[in-house]
Amino acid sequence: MDEYNLNVKITGREYVLWEGEAVAVSSENSKGCFDILPEHAKFITIIKNKPIIIHTPDGNTKEFKFKHSIIHVFNDKVSIFLP
Repeated sequence: MDEYNLNVKITGREYVLWEGEAVAVSSENSKGCFDILPEHAKFITIIKNKPIIIHTPDGNTKEFKFKHSIIHVFNDKVSIFLP
């Protein structure tokens, strides 16, 4: 992993939906829109029926939308948990 990228993993109870590197992750919680960038502070939030956009190092984006999810950020690792 590049030291300036994020390691992102989207997991359900018994599976990994997507895993890879990102330069940023964007979404919206009950307080508003936010971006997660490398060296982001420790962070946890609930996302309800809003897109989660993963900006990959090659300039592409991946968009996911779930009824409910939890995003947890720590040490450039973004974990997205699905019920």
